Amino acid sequence: MPPRAAASLLQSDCCGHGPGPGPGPGWRVGGELHGEASCSYLPLRKRLSVDGKCPAPRICIWECDGEAGDITCDIVAAPLRRSCSARAMPPPPAPLFRRMMTPPPSRPRPPPQRVAEEAAAAARRPGETICKGHRSYGLMLNLQLGISYSVGKSSALPFRKLSPSDLDPREKVWTRFPPEGSKLTPPHHSVDFRWKDYCPAVFRHLRKLFGVDPADYMLAICGSNTLRELASPGKSGSCFFVTQDDRFMIKTVKKAEVKVLIRMLRSYYEHVCRYKSTLLTRFYGTHCIKQAGCPKVRFIIMDNFCCSEYKIHRRFDLKGSSHGRTIDKAEQKIDETTTLKDLDLDYAFHLQKFWYEELMKQIQMDCAFLETQGIMDYSLLLGVHFRNDVSMSKMGVPQFNGLPKSTGKRKSFEGGGDVCEVCFMESGCKDRDFIVDSRKPMVQLGKNMPAQAEHRSKRVLDKFLLNERHLFITTPSGGSRDVYLFFGIIDILQDYDITKKLEHAYKSFQVNPGCISAVDPKLYSRRFQDFIRRVFIREQ
Repeated sequence: MPPRAAASLLQSDCCGHGPGPGPGPGWRVGGELHGEASCSYLPLRKRLSVDGKCPAPRICIWECDGEAGDITCDIVAAPLRRSCSARAMPPPPAPLFRRMMTPPPSRPRPPPQRVAEEAAAAARRPGETICKGHRSYGLMLNLQLGISYSVGKSSALPFRKLSPSDLDPREKVWTRFPPEGSKLTPPHHSVDFRWKDYCPAVFRHLRKLFGVDPADYMLAICGSNTLRELASPGKSGSCFFVTQDDRFMIKTVKKAEVKVLIRMLRSYYEHVCRYKSTLLTRFYGTHCIKQAGCPKVRFIIMDNFCCSEYKIHRRFDLKGSSHGRTIDKAEQKIDETTTLKDLDLDYAFHLQKFWYEELMKQIQMDCAFLETQGIMDYSLLLGVHFRNDVSMSKMGVPQFNGLPKSTGKRKSFEGGGDVCEVCFMESGCKDRDFIVDSRKPMVQLGKNMPAQAEHRSKRVLDKFLLNERHLFITTPSGGSRDVYLFFGIIDILQDYDITKKLEHAYKSFQVNPGCISAVDPKLYSRRFQDFIRRVFIREQ
């Protein structure tokens, strides 16, 4: 390389400016800086040799025996050189999937007191944390790898409108995950498995419609925090997993349930687009995992209705039927993790006129949709948070400091107000499981709804009439209590198939047909709505 070309190249690399003829910024000729008559000029940044510190080392790049002397250049500090190079030529961004799979940088350790509080709060949460050695640990790893791949792949593509092919029930994508990795999948420490993604474009639209950010979705399911496995409250035998922030729930389902969901996916999408306040389960994804020599595991990811900054003290699973609708548990062993049923409900909830009318309208719309799809055996999952110490002590729930208390003012929500009037004790809240912070909760249908819970003693009629379906005779037996309600319609993937018809025929010989759960979708919808009207009462 000629000397002049070498000098020009070093000039470009050293100071980050483009190559040009003659000496550039930061150059010295003959050991002295020339004036305007010289080719060089003062640099834009101060050199380390003029900052009052030790002079920077110099390197000779041109030897000359004449009067001009040698040409030398200061060696620029490494951080400055990196910043200049990064500004001149930014590195290409990594693919979205690789960026999402890259572990986040380590954070400073929290103080020991906070660690102890978080550990105590995690111990009180329902469910068993899935760690290495757990029976579901391998399934969790495969699930996280599949979710990372599916969401990362779809997020890298531009958002587009749904096409008829996207809503086709046969739309599914199979991906193989070998342990050594492939062109599309990263290497992993799990076994070789296959991953199926059902209608990915539709569920991407649903996540956006429900306000779920892809990064938050992946962080909650695939982040450093592991999932928790819940005990199955029903008879289906399904496994339930919940994220550490309690926002998303994962449920294993049967093949028939997946078929029902994919079959009604088009109608479901149109329904939730039309009714923004729907109480139906919010589905975020449907997937399948197949390992060699193992049966397929199908599961759905959905919203957790009872995810709240308030602690849920009582949970109810309400269907409107009476046969077998009670738990076999002593009252002393009932806690906030117990899911109670219809015959265990001894409260009636008084709602403000606006919220009562909105609830009844939405229940009617949702039940009409389920009826047209031939769905039955669904239920209303109801979570209750009691807002005063006295009621919780009567129920056997331990008292906490920092309970929200009513201000004594009732705000009318007919004028469009969205925030409930709540104030907090000055002592603050120390139980992180009970309430996270003192923000005012946003009130919407099924979330943070203020109500008055009236304790009632119930007597179930010995005689049930099919025309009047299922009745409770209730009488007031106590004062009202301020509560927050959280509810939604769950288990909406059971159609009235031959199995349910046989169950209805068999149980009809034992009990009254009107009080069993397995009934025709029309009768089930009508009975469910009648029961909801008895549970929720409009304030006068």
